Amino acid sequence: MSGADFKDHFSGIADAYAQARPEYPDELFEAIASVVPRDARVWEPGCGSGQATRGLAAHFAHVHATEPSAKQLAQHWAQPGTEHVSLAVEPAERTALPDGSVGLVAVAQAVHWFDRPRFFAECERVLAPGGVLAAWGYADFIAPEGMVEPIEAFRSRIEPYWPPERAQIDAHYAGYDWPFPALPAPALWLEAQWPLAHFLRYLSSMSAVARCTADTGADPVARYAPALAAAWGDPDETRTIRWPLFLHLRRKP
Repeated sequence: MSGADFKDHFSGIADAYAQARPEYPDELFEAIASVVPRDARVWEPGCGSGQATRGLAAHFAHVHATEPSAKQLAQHWAQPGTEHVSLAVEPAERTALPDGSVGLVAVAQAVHWFDRPRFFAECERVLAPGGVLAAWGYADFIAPEGMVEPIEAFRSRIEPYWPPERAQIDAHYAGYDWPFPALPAPALWLEAQWPLAHFLRYLSSMSAVARCTADTGADPVARYAPALAAAWGDPDETRTIRWPLFLHLRRKP
């Protein structure tokens, strides 16, 4: 997969993605740091606009964050000059990093977009012996109390517009031909406290919403916003949004 032909579902919504996506919990990075030395150098392919980079940079010596979409990377908070983070427009299947140069390859919500045989071969190349591949993602959020009906209606509208790779997230990356032996990994939750406006921005950041809008000419978030707002209540009141978070840890011998 070259930089020109990767599956780019997010450049068109890069601004919304950068502003609306939830932050990963400290427990995730602590779980990774329990099996990777703090002085490790990290490669983060498919970094997007940097939702995971901040936590990685807080726990490890240096993060080389790469992303094939220049538009996505332009939204990254760690622009040139940020200490402990370097950025590059590179596909996950090919990085300029030297052989055996990193102790951790960390991938947030992105392995399902990669050419996995080529990506796993690149992990084999760049990881030092004993290095770890950490890959995680989060499935769809749990509908808050009292909001099941309007959320299910919204989901039904956009369901046909999800790319097929979405099913791999729903399956928590089950069945992958992982390159290294597994390490124990905890079950985790991703949580956010949002008012209604932020929740609607999050819905707008979904690739299926963008594809539905392009295909039908009608924004599904706008269509279902009144029903969602009625179920939410006071729009300034924050509600807890929760996603099941899964983590795979694999150590190179």
